[in-house]
Amino acid sequence: MSQHDDLKAELIQSDPEFRRLYEEHQESDRRLHALTQKTLPSQEDEMEEKKIKLHKLMLKDRMEQILRAHREAHVSA
Repeated sequence: MSQHDDLKAELIQSDPEFRRLYEEHQESDRRLHALTQKTLPSQEDEMEEKKIKLHKLMLKDRMEQILRAHREAHVSA
């Protein structure tokens, strides 16, 4: 496991905001997977897919901000 993964696992356990973001990201993954498994996606499905992808990106960006802040705090400590 990399340091990045170790810190991520630690934050999932210790940081409620990070845990919520991670769980929401996982749920978005599941929803996206279900949508992409459809043989004939509707226009609504395609719009939903775009919304989920944007939401996942926002969640990932926020998680990366938290990871960066924790890494910087450990370096300066």
